[in-house]
Parts: sequence; structure tokens; C-alpha cells
Amino acid sequence: MFKVMEEITLQVQRDEESGWLVAWWDDPDGAGGITTQGHDLRDLQQQITEAVAVHFGEGAVPRRVRIHFVSDPILVQA
Repeated sequence: MFKVMEEITLQVQRDEESGWLVAWWDDPDGAGGITTQGHDLRDLQQQITEAVAVHFGEGAVPRRVRIHFVSDPILVQA
């Protein structure tokens, strides 16, 4: 019987050329991983939800999916 993962963390970074947000996660068991993208945060969240469901299959989806922004936004003071 398989064990359901409690949580996975996808790394997120903005692609400089396209401007899209790209998210990825490498399966620690060597079973591939997940890579997806969205044009904004709302779209990315939907794409991540769908990609996680496909990767893990019914009944095995992690209880929590965390996203970690590799580069935090910087506010510039004028």
C-alpha cells in the first residue's frame, strides 16, 4: 500500500522572456516530477492543482501543496 505525502513544495519563478510564472517539483522517489506554468498567480494555482492531481492520481494527492517563490519581489522606493 502507498503512503500519501503530507506536503509537497513547488518552486516558482517568473520566466524572463515570456513573463509567465513557472512552477516545478522533482519527485524525491525519482518518479519524474511536475512542471507547469500560468500567466498569473490565479492561473498558476489552477494549473498546479490539475498537474498534482494527474501526477499523483486519485486518493494519493498530498494534503498540502505549498508554493515557494524563488525570487521574492522587490519594492523600489522612489
